[in-house]
Amino acid sequence: MQYQIFVQNQQNNSIASVVGMPNVIAEANTEAEVIAKIKSVLEAQLATGKFMTIEVNPETVPHQETTQMKYAGIFADDPSFDDFMEKLAIIRAESNAHTDE
Repeated sequence: MQYQIFVQNQQNNSIASVVGMPNVIAEANTEAEVIAKIKSVLEAQLATGKFMTIEVNPETVPHQETTQMKYAGIFADDPSFDDFMEKLAIIRAESNAHTDE
């Protein structure tokens, strides 16, 4: 199997981690050494467990309202909203004009 790793080369060493598996990390003096080391660490991790796919019934998971949805529609009945949006468009156009200069 193939796994993606993230390698960070620092001044004195290199650090590697397996993407999606934050607890699988290795550190070594060179990039080549850290790649070999992370491969060994991953193999050891996989030897003690396995990947499985499970299905969760969405009806049993409590509904969690996201912050954005919490405020959706709060200006629906605000009579000054259109005026606000027009003023905002003018401000943005002026800002873009200054940025383009």
